[in-house]
Amino acid sequence: MEEEIKFSSSSSQEKPQKLAVSLPNNVDKKGKKKPLMTIEGYPVEGLSIAGLETCIIFPSLDLAFDIGRCPQRAVSQNFVFISHAHMDHIGGLPMYVATRGLNRMKPPTIIVPTSIKPTVEQLFEVHRQLDGSELRHVLIGLDIGEEISIRRDLKVKAFKTHHTIKSQGYVVYQVKEKLKQEYHGLSIREMKNLKLSGVKITDTISHPEIAFTGDTMSDFLLDESNSDVLKAKVLVMEIIKHADKFQNKAILMIHFSARYTVEEIQGAMSKLEAPLAGRVHILTEGF
Repeated sequence: MEEEIKFSSSSSQEKPQKLAVSLPNNVDKKGKKKPLMTIEGYPVEGLSIAGLETCIIFPSLDLAFDIGRCPQRAVSQNFVFISHAHMDHIGGLPMYVATRGLNRMKPPTIIVPTSIKPTVEQLFEVHRQLDGSELRHVLIGLDIGEEISIRRDLKVKAFKTHHTIKSQGYVVYQVKEKLKQEYHGLSIREMKNLKLSGVKITDTISHPEIAFTGDTMSDFLLDESNSDVLKAKVLVMEIIKHADKFQNKAILMIHFSARYTVEEIQGAMSKLEAPLAGRVHILTEGF
């Protein structure tokens, strides 16, 4: 029988829960700056402790997946993608917007599952009444299968996940324009004239770079429409099952239970065998 590794599940030998503290993610407990984790060329930082806080930040992409309690480094990201409405993933959203406003930063763009958008709007209205702030932001509902462009060369698509409440993950695609084969050999002037006449001389090529699952059971792995999740260069997830399906160059494991120590987590990960050995990274910030 295939073993499923998921560190956020309950244990028969429970240890006291830790209290997560949102320290700046690039500073250690002694106040010294530390290097960011880099996976396949992408700097990654954040916190993810099951039931307490999850916020995964990709600074070079200017985005965070979920907001947790709003760790300091998340504030500088212009885009936040929310996977679901559990408090350890969405609780810091008003603080994120308020802090950006306090620092006179431009209103952020927040992407949420369409099903929870009206409730998130109500959440902000309550905080406006309490705080007296504008809490300016752009709130976008994204359905499963829908895409949003966040940069000329980047788009993000929502995919279906399986959790106790409505949830979704996100895939970040790198977008490039590639000259169509039939126009190879043309001069710059000839290509310019074709473009001016309305002819599309390029094909749009998309490649999955980053995938984030949020909280989910392993069922999403069996969904054929989620194939790009398993092809993304970096996959951020909390569960390993059906190891033969992962085509990702790297997997970042998150959302470990506070019942475990860093040593226990590292020990379990060190036992992974092919085809996962050497590809799995762990996020233990805050443990």
